[in-house]
Amino acid sequence: MSQSTSLSKSEAAAQRRWLSGLWRLAPATMLWAICAPLVAGGLLVLQAWFLAHTLDQAIRLSVPPSELWGAMVSIACLIALRAVLLWSGEQAASHASEQIKHQVRHQLFAQLMARGPAWSKQTPAGSLAVAILDQVQALDGYLQRFLPATIAAVFLPLAFALVVLPVDWVVALLFLVTAPLIPLFMALIGMRAEAANQKHQQVLSRLSGVFADRIRGLFTLSLLGRTQDEVASVRSASQSLSQTTMKVLRIAFVSSAVLELFAALGVAGVAVYIGLSYLGMLGSHFSGYTLQHGLFCLLLAPEVYNPLRQMAASYHDRATAKAAVHGLQQLYTQLPPLSHEAPLMTTSPVVLRQSTSQTSQVLNASRFAVQTPDGRDILLATDFALYRDEPVALMGASGSGKTTLLETLVGLRTNASGQVVHYFDKNQFVLIGQQPFMALGSIADFLRLAQPKATEDQMWAALEQAQAADFVRALDQGLNTVLGTRGHGVSGGQAHRLALARLFLGDPDLILLDEPTAYLDAQTRDLVLAAILRFAQGRALLIATHDEAVANQLPHRWNLEQKRLQIHQKEVSA
Repeated sequence: MSQSTSLSKSEAAAQRRWLSGLWRLAPATMLWAICAPLVAGGLLVLQAWFLAHTLDQAIRLSVPPSELWGAMVSIACLIALRAVLLWSGEQAASHASEQIKHQVRHQLFAQLMARGPAWSKQTPAGSLAVAILDQVQALDGYLQRFLPATIAAVFLPLAFALVVLPVDWVVALLFLVTAPLIPLFMALIGMRAEAANQKHQQVLSRLSGVFADRIRGLFTLSLLGRTQDEVASVRSASQSLSQTTMKVLRIAFVSSAVLELFAALGVAGVAVYIGLSYLGMLGSHFSGYTLQHGLFCLLLAPEVYNPLRQMAASYHDRATAKAAVHGLQQLYTQLPPLSHEAPLMTTSPVVLRQSTSQTSQVLNASRFAVQTPDGRDILLATDFALYRDEPVALMGASGSGKTTLLETLVGLRTNASGQVVHYFDKNQFVLIGQQPFMALGSIADFLRLAQPKATEDQMWAALEQAQAADFVRALDQGLNTVLGTRGHGVSGGQAHRLALARLFLGDPDLILLDEPTAYLDAQTRDLVLAAILRFAQGRALLIATHDEAVANQLPHRWNLEQKRLQIHQKEVSA
């Protein structure tokens, strides 16, 4: 229990340090956003003193207005200058916030890409979307409002109290005693607000994940007659979000009432003291102050509490940001680094080397081992290589890890140990899985992902090689037929042949295919396999399959059995 508590405290401390260090991603603009209110506060002291002096001359000394024009113009210039400074500070904070959010989103997306499909498939798409969009957006209020307001609340009230001290030490003492009460009580309320915001972020993430998953499986749910049940489930999650949202708003309104109460009491206390001193009710020691002194203290009194009110008003922004950071760490288990360095897009130790004419080797793995995300061994450390013009059939029982091995070879998953060397340019490989992903769009759009400049003749030729031209011609709009997400509108075998057609439009050095003929009849299978073997001439080819007929047509066979790779391959001279 104590270890869990200490770990939680250490994580919370790390999250606070990360949040407070976000300004380093845009130091110049954030520095001005913080300094602008401080400079404006210094000008406010001059403005209050000149205004008190001008009113003292006009009221007590009866100076004609014509002689006070210079002072009034100076006061107007100070007001305008303060407005410009505060506006520029707000603009700088907004610009810095956008810079920082863009950087954080870029790094989170890089982590998402680096972890590969093994991690992203285990995480609801809605939760990932909420993390990158909404939870990063939740940092906006903290960066724009709370951080500058906090710095101003720390320095300005103390500075105003020190300025007032030579004028009236009692007013300065009132400032120093009453001002800390506002952040004190706001901190007590903020603890509750932080817990409510964390729950709100969790419920929002859960609702997004539920909604995205239900939309993705809507067709299956409809077939199973579970539509109404899932609608009720989404409605229940939505109502839970509404309840947590109202709790957050309720706490925000309570905090606003508290800060206004203490600020009003502080200003009223100064006004009562000055009024009683002018009436002589506090004794001779507290009388004799001029009108200028009293007005100066009264003009500064609201401004002493104003930075604290602004900080307290934006305190819920801090609670929201802390909840968002907690959600990011819970999802990613690692917060992005606070630096401008471009993050690595892969965590797999894949080495790229230029191919030479002295070797036909395309891929070399040494002491290569593969594990599942939960640590289960799939392949123990072994050495193997892939060569041009030497197709290999990867055989093994269902669940033995053939798909995982293919994805690990190209860096989509992290290998447990060893190293993979690619003797070709980056991304010059093709991996077609058992269920190729098809985004919403036309067949032509899908094929042009491999070759953006492909002509219709080239696309039809690729479809012919994949034995997909006949069913595409039978569609009402041919190549312009729009398919639904994940290939909705065509069968599994047709979607797989469309993916194979995209293979023939590219120019890869390494081809990795996972059960390319699983949905085909024997005649179509042989035609497709013959086209693949023709296309693979001069390239390296690895096909994972259960079909003995497919394996028999390839010159080499690897068997993945009992976590070991039994390689039956011709000797190839380097």
